[in-house]
Amino acid sequence: MAFKTDYARVHGLGSAHEGVGHWWMQRLTSIALLPLTLLFLFPFSRALGQGHEAVLALYGNWWHAFVAVAFLIVAFHHLMSGLQVVIEDYVSNKPVRTTLLVLNTLMNWALGAAGVFAVARIAFSA
Repeated sequence: MAFKTDYARVHGLGSAHEGVGHWWMQRLTSIALLPLTLLFLFPFSRALGQGHEAVLALYGNWWHAFVAVAFLIVAFHHLMSGLQVVIEDYVSNKPVRTTLLVLNTLMNWALGAAGVFAVARIAFSA
């Protein structure tokens, strides 16, 4: 039987002092996604059934390209943060949790970068 002080028993198990910043970032990205989603979806929905040329013309406009890039960056950051919370809360096996957190980060960075690259390619080729 080990005799430990109360401090020694709980040392290393407490807060990492990242919770408040993470919470605020989730709220800020949520608020930012409200107008960005509307600004992204309305022009995109108008061009949706009109073919490839309409989408090229839409994102050839610098404003629509900027909104699309901002939407993608904020949306994938918000998704990454939300999935991180779910993984940290519900996966108890530490090696599996670490693997899932790394995959979450890589997946969201890769998909976000692919989206930004696609919009940039359209915007700069027009």
